[in-house]
Amino acid sequence: MTRRLPLLLLPLLVLAGCAGAPEPPQTVRQALLGLGKRAAEQVATTSALPRPTADQVLLLAMPEVDPDLQVDDTRLLESLTRALLGIEQGPQVLDWQPTLSEGAGRNQWRLDSRLMATGPRLTLSDRQLLPYRLKLALRRPGDEGAVWESQIDGALDASAL
Repeated sequence: MTRRLPLLLLPLLVLAGCAGAPEPPQTVRQALLGLGKRAAEQVATTSALPRPTADQVLLLAMPEVDPDLQVDDTRLLESLTRALLGIEQGPQVLDWQPTLSEGAGRNQWRLDSRLMATGPRLTLSDRQLLPYRLKLALRRPGDEGAVWESQIDGALDASAL
């Protein structure tokens, strides 16, 4: 009888695991990490960035963030930085400061980003989504003209913010 007890308990444990509580919403870090990865992939694959990208230095400006999205600009900067640093053979990444524009090398690029709300909250049965657009611009330090621009559209889960 004691030998069969573990075999009888196994299906019960499996069923209990299936009937558990639903997954909690993503944390802010997880929600922004996905956005950062998408942005990093676009930057890494642009033809505007010379190859090999490992020889390039990206100077990340503090992102502009629409207050309606309730996203902290430093969290977005952290997500972009982590995603860019996670690229295999990717560029070097530094926080941009105005003093870095003076005497910038040919391998230095400033990456500007702007996260804005593109519409009202979308209410679903179990959550609210915040539509957004992330605009990216690659510039030479000290030059206001963008060498490359891109945008990413999506929606953030408000319960994760």
